[in-house]
Amino acid sequence: MNYNTLNMSYKHTQISYLMLVVTLAVLMLFAWAYITSSAEPPSVNSGTNFAVTSIMALILFFLASFVSLKVIIDEKYLRIKFGYGIYQKKFVLNDIMSAKTVKNHWYYGWGIRIWFWPKMWIYNVSGFDAVEIKMKNGRVYRIGTDEPKRLEQTILHSIK
Repeated sequence: MNYNTLNMSYKHTQISYLMLVVTLAVLMLFAWAYITSSAEPPSVNSGTNFAVTSIMALILFFLASFVSLKVIIDEKYLRIKFGYGIYQKKFVLNDIMSAKTVKNHWYYGWGIRIWFWPKMWIYNVSGFDAVEIKMKNGRVYRIGTDEPKRLEQTILHSIK
């Protein structure tokens, strides 16, 4: 953990090995399908091949965006970023009322989720450990992490 003289900073990336394996498996499946379709005589409609290839690339792009979750805390913000940054969110530290370590239920799933009972947003790529933050406006968020105590302590120190 990096301690600065005026504040505490935090930067941690959690990898979803399951999502990494799924992405690689889908990549291999698409590569196999592409190679076997190339063995066929060229079709009259090459636009269809381009469309299928584009859809495959889009699926791989989407899957790869959930391979990791980076959490960064600086002097003003708590930021989260999935994968290479297709989805990012930031929370102003002054707007956070509390933080506590929690366990997510298995049925909360992974990825970006909204639950209506209890009402909260969940950002998670792997495991069940998370830190729940309550905002001054009443909103609740859970950020998945493989080091919940460290994240909780850093948030609590940063909001004082």
